[in-house]
Amino acid sequence: MRNLLRPFEDFLCLFFPHLCLACEYNSPPYGEHICTACRATLPEANFHLRKENPFTEKFWGRVQLEAGTALYLFTKESRVQNLVHNLKYKRKQEVGTVLGRRLGTMLRQSPHFTDVDVIVPVPLHIRKLRTRGYNQSEVIGNGLSEGFGRPCLGNGLKRVVHSASQTKQSRESRLHNVGEVFEVARPKSLEGKHILLVDDVLTTGATLEVCANKLLELPGTRVSMATIAIAMH
Repeated sequence: MRNLLRPFEDFLCLFFPHLCLACEYNSPPYGEHICTACRATLPEANFHLRKENPFTEKFWGRVQLEAGTALYLFTKESRVQNLVHNLKYKRKQEVGTVLGRRLGTMLRQSPHFTDVDVIVPVPLHIRKLRTRGYNQSEVIGNGLSEGFGRPCLGNGLKRVVHSASQTKQSRESRLHNVGEVFEVARPKSLEGKHILLVDDVLTTGATLEVCANKLLELPGTRVSMATIAIAMH
């Protein structure tokens, strides 16, 4: 059926071109979402190869973290920002799936993530979930699960208080806002597990910090983290 639709899709592309979601200029290979040039040159962090790295350093003295990594380095007005923007605000869920799968494949090669038991995405409040239609962190988590071979527990954490967007707030403001907004929804499924906490972008780390420490209240849990990007200042 896919082959039968190919001529029709090619015809539509003449009027509605399928552009790369990173550079938003080139056309990616058929069936892909990122062009060949961007795949080869997007700034991968490769933090999964190092136990201590700029990701884990952000949480020194804040979280007892086992390991941490990001797929890409995030800077403003970059192709990585385009990817994140397409995922969060333009309903391009395929970005999260593809990049999560890529990150999961990389974690399979890392000695620092080998004993992870379960993936838990940072949750959205039900109000924002209804507005957006999906949780981008869960989309990433599901893609990561495919590449990494670990289950994703989408409802492991629950956000119980709605808060406004925190994109431009300081770490202190974010910590104040998110301090009591998360609950562990599935404690029996997470006790004694090494949990990989997943979000889209690491900026101040306030939300990840609160989520991680909430998970660490459970008996015998350990926490690692992974994001699609880390903001570089």
